[in-house]
Amino acid sequence: MAYFLQQLANAVPVAALYALLAFGYAIAFAVTRRADLTYGALFGFAGQIFLLFADFGWNKLWLVLPAALAFAAVLALVYAGGAGLLIGRSVMRKLVDTSANTVVVASLGVALVLMELSRIAADTRSLWLPPFLNVPLVLWGDASFPVTLTLIQMLNTAVMLGLVAGCALFLARSSWGRAWRAVSDDPGAAALCGVDGRRVFVSAYAFSALLAAVAGILATSYYGNMDFGAGLTFGVKVLFIAAIGGQTSPLQAAAGAAVMGLAETLWSAYGSMLWRDFAIFSLLILLLVLFRREKFQP
Repeated sequence: MAYFLQQLANAVPVAALYALLAFGYAIAFAVTRRADLTYGALFGFAGQIFLLFADFGWNKLWLVLPAALAFAAVLALVYAGGAGLLIGRSVMRKLVDTSANTVVVASLGVALVLMELSRIAADTRSLWLPPFLNVPLVLWGDASFPVTLTLIQMLNTAVMLGLVAGCALFLARSSWGRAWRAVSDDPGAAALCGVDGRRVFVSAYAFSALLAAVAGILATSYYGNMDFGAGLTFGVKVLFIAAIGGQTSPLQAAAGAAVMGLAETLWSAYGSMLWRDFAIFSLLILLLVLFRREKFQP
């Protein structure tokens, strides 16, 4: 019983990470309406930039660890957010206007560019952060098998869930959220009502990129590393996890992604790690086929 409770506790940070990623992806997908691998690449890119500048701040600027991490986090947000803004304005917006299906191909190219840029900047070095905030907090005090989570796991979970809740409230209550919903439902009708679809598209893409950057920074701060190929891996994974709940509804996408995080953690605890991804993706494909809804894509 204690082991099962520990696995449920371990699933909470993973579920929160997947929920934040799926929530941000759904914001961009609602205006592009095409599969986009760029989002996962921005997640990995932010984590790698965070590592690079943390190393620079620690070894070159002689900053103390909290200052080096804060310095790196700010620059990672700037770089990833700026990249998202540039990609949304100069690449995706133009492709959606001309040939929307090329968004899928272009997103793969952009993902490869971001991966290679971070690899070249790091000189192909695998950088690691020192462990921090890793004090275990007892959630259930069993003498033989206490259920624990580290402080950074709990902080990351709180920040991610807080972001999902806050952004959901922002989308529901703000004028920008209403404009975003109008453009995602029908760009032509939104334009007739005076909504600038181009501006909403670019700002939605940048908003989505910022959420991916925050997720990348938090994930890297916990795991201590971000692999150069993580962008492509998470790009594909986010496509599936967001589709569980619905790619055009951020909250539903986040809920579906949280369920996948729980399933993935429990499989890791009780099943073979070798077959984990195969089993999870096979289940996702089956669910998508069974519950697919035909919808016209202009």
